[in-house]
Amino acid sequence: MESTAAVLGTGLRECAQPLTHAYDTAVFDLDGVVYIGGEPVAGSPDHVARARAAGMRVAYVTNNASRAPGEVAERLRRIGVECADEDVVTSGQAAARLVARRVPAGSRVLVVGGGGLVSALAEHGLVAVSRMEDDPAAVVQGFHPDVGWRLLAEGAAAVGAGVPWVASNTDLTVPTAYGHAPGNGTLVEVIALTTGARPEVAGKPATPLFEETMLRVGGKRPLVVGDRLDTDVEGAVRSGIDSLLVMTGVTDLATLAAAPPGLRPSFVAADLEGLFVAHPRPVLGDDESRCGAWTARAVADGSATRPQLQGGGDRADALRALVSLCWAHVDRDGDAWPGDAVDTAWQAAVTSV
Repeated sequence: MESTAAVLGTGLRECAQPLTHAYDTAVFDLDGVVYIGGEPVAGSPDHVARARAAGMRVAYVTNNASRAPGEVAERLRRIGVECADEDVVTSGQAAARLVARRVPAGSRVLVVGGGGLVSALAEHGLVAVSRMEDDPAAVVQGFHPDVGWRLLAEGAAAVGAGVPWVASNTDLTVPTAYGHAPGNGTLVEVIALTTGARPEVAGKPATPLFEETMLRVGGKRPLVVGDRLDTDVEGAVRSGIDSLLVMTGVTDLATLAAAPPGLRPSFVAADLEGLFVAHPRPVLGDDESRCGAWTARAVADGSATRPQLQGGGDRADALRALVSLCWAHVDRDGDAWPGDAVDTAWQAAVTSV
């Protein structure tokens, strides 16, 4: 494999062998990649098992700090995914390490969150408290559904007094059965608006969570496997790690096609089957991109252009060709094609073969 330093986040990479052979550690995001809600993504237990059988280390990484790793691991085992407790790495663990670097062992830390943060702090010999009168040396904040005004007020008082403040993540929303609900990022803003301070952030897309993962799981050639551009992929790019984006979660084709540099994955695939195949790099020419038997072109549409996709064979190559053409358009013109134009190009091509 070539060095990734000059190409991370700018365009699709080439891998002449299956990704399971080229990388020694798979860093899996969970929701949208391994499971959706309470159910496994189709085929994910088998895909994870195949990755392990190919010799990959496996880590499951989550921005959600509300649960301890053992609770997350048990949830995975219930849906048929092989997982030891130590395979799970949470933003709470990364946040606790950041706090431990800033305060002495045995310090009291005010927790604006739940049990996942409490257990993570205990790993570093730090004592969780919930009141300003306990004289905390730091504040750590992570999502928990029971966080309310009183705890936010205690956290704001401590942050206002000038102690270090670490947030597990700043995701504005969390998914629920009824749609999006306020996430930790929304609650972080309550304290930020009250105090004028900003926290140090541990979770994706910041780098500490990936650093924590490699400390705990090991490996020299990790591959981040995710479904979100603004957390999984951006975090991988910031950390200097290659990434595989799977289309089983929140990112749709139009969003992927409009991605600016810095939010672009190294590889794309419909699902986790993409771990077990080689990935050719599309060949870019004047207003066209070719991959396998597929060609994507920019064609005239009045005073503007639109994408067109033609060919046959492997749809993964079609996806690579179209995405690469769209990224080239963004880089040249500074804006993306409308999402409906991208979707129309894809549907017209793949339904005709």
